[in-house]
Amino acid sequence: MAGVLKNVFGGTEPSNAAAVEDGDFADFVEAPAPSPAPIVDTSSTPPLSQAGAEPVVYTKWYRVWERTSPKDFMQEAMVLPFILLIVLFHFWGTRKNRRRATEWATAHASTLRNEFAVVGFDGIEKPEESITVELSSPSSILKEKSAQEFSSYATGRQNVAFLDVAIKLPKRANPVTYWMDQVFAFFFDSWPSPEETYEATAYTFDGKEKDLVPVPGKDTSSLKVNNSTYDGFIFAIVHKNHMRNFRNDRYDASMTFTKDNAKLPQWVTVMTESAEITDTLLTPELIQAVEKAGNGFKYLIVTDQPVDKPTKIEETAPRKRVQLAGSLASSASDYASTLPLFTQFLRLPDRLVSLGHFRPEVMRKIRNIREEEIKKLRRLDEQEKAEERKLAAEKLKKEERERLLRGMNAEEQRKFLEREQQKEQRRSMKKYSKRG
Repeated sequence: MAGVLKNVFGGTEPSNAAAVEDGDFADFVEAPAPSPAPIVDTSSTPPLSQAGAEPVVYTKWYRVWERTSPKDFMQEAMVLPFILLIVLFHFWGTRKNRRRATEWATAHASTLRNEFAVVGFDGIEKPEESITVELSSPSSILKEKSAQEFSSYATGRQNVAFLDVAIKLPKRANPVTYWMDQVFAFFFDSWPSPEETYEATAYTFDGKEKDLVPVPGKDTSSLKVNNSTYDGFIFAIVHKNHMRNFRNDRYDASMTFTKDNAKLPQWVTVMTESAEITDTLLTPELIQAVEKAGNGFKYLIVTDQPVDKPTKIEETAPRKRVQLAGSLASSASDYASTLPLFTQFLRLPDRLVSLGHFRPEVMRKIRNIREEEIKKLRRLDEQEKAEERKLAAEKLKKEERERLLRGMNAEEQRKFLEREQQKEQRRSMKKYSKRG
């Protein structure tokens, strides 16, 4: 009892335990006794003068191997094999496509060098001593546009302005796309099957050497050039396995009629605009080359019309060219069967210049077909222009109506709209009476 009274009237101070329990006196509690600091390895810790801060104590948080286990990476372990498989498939597909394109270049580099002065994209004519070096590395005449598309170029030849070659391969660099194409092509006939193909297009001069090959700093108007003109027509030799897609995909092929020829193998057919053109261009060398090419041949076409159906009259302007399409051989040595046809294709422009001039009756029929197509486009163009004029007149009429309505008060606008409604009713009644 005496101790309690002393505490009430300022006697002895309460114990530390009582002070801690009372929250109002928490600020007056004595600080805990200091504990010894942990021992730190100063050999790997920079001095305070260099670090500018207290030494860092490496706890379990910094030791990843102590706070994790292999179970924490199960999802990554399941995904990583698929990523590695995709990467390996990508490198395999890219290298294989490059090898297949290089094999084509290896087989055709010598033929291109014999026919053209410049082969490749640098535009420089190679001296004789460098041709052997270039033929030993045929990849120099190729250009990789993508992982599945390669191209080549050649120029510097009589009667041919330039040659474009496009090599298209399956999308092996992307396993998802590659296998989707394979599966869809197996189940759906409309889905094209992935193929290894090439398409070479020779654009002929057709008497335009002065315009297409200008000489810098010289007046070419007085220069005498070779007469490389020939009549415009469409003639094609097509493998029957590709005939359906060939006719459906090409506008110029739709302008021809199909007829088998006794001189050619049964698995190919001829698409032409005149039998006289067929008799002129079907030489024994060409027939033999087509027969030797076999399934490596798709089509050979001489044309002056666009591939896509023209929508404007300007697109019907003739652009004469010769195209050859085929499949890539299984190896470089197997191109021996298709090289004769490729040589005939490169030399076909010379034959067109010398023999591609037909009787006026033949060309008159061909021109009539062209003019009919131009008339259809002209009628469509006139209809489109008439529709545009109609829309423009309706727009002006609508703007004039809105201008008049803005200048009227409410009563005048009501009467104006009533008159419009009455006119519309009378117009609809007249249409109904005419139908009846």
